[in-house]
Amino acid sequence: MSPLILLSLVLMALALCLTFVRLFRGPSLPDRVVALELFSSILVGIIGVVAIATDVASLLDVAIVMALMAFMAAIGFARFLERGGPRDD
Repeated sequence: MSPLILLSLVLMALALCLTFVRLFRGPSLPDRVVALELFSSILVGIIGVVAIATDVASLLDVAIVMALMAFMAAIGFARFLERGGPRDD
C-alpha cells in the first residue's frame, strides 16, 4: 500500500502546484477564490492521506477543521459578492 500512498501524495502535490499557479494568474477575483477553495480541498486530502499513512487519528481532526474553515470562507465570499462585491470608489 505504500507505493499507492506515495503516488497519491505526488499527484496531489502536483495538483497543489497547478492550483497555486491558478491562484496567482487567475483573471478575476472569483477565479482566484475558486482556486483557493480547491487549494484547501487538496490540502485536506493530503492531510487525510498522511493520517492514513502514519496511522495518527488526530490528523483527521485537523483535516475536518480545515475543511470547515474553507467552507466558511466560501460562504463569506458568496456574501461579499451578493452585497455588491468590490467597489472602485
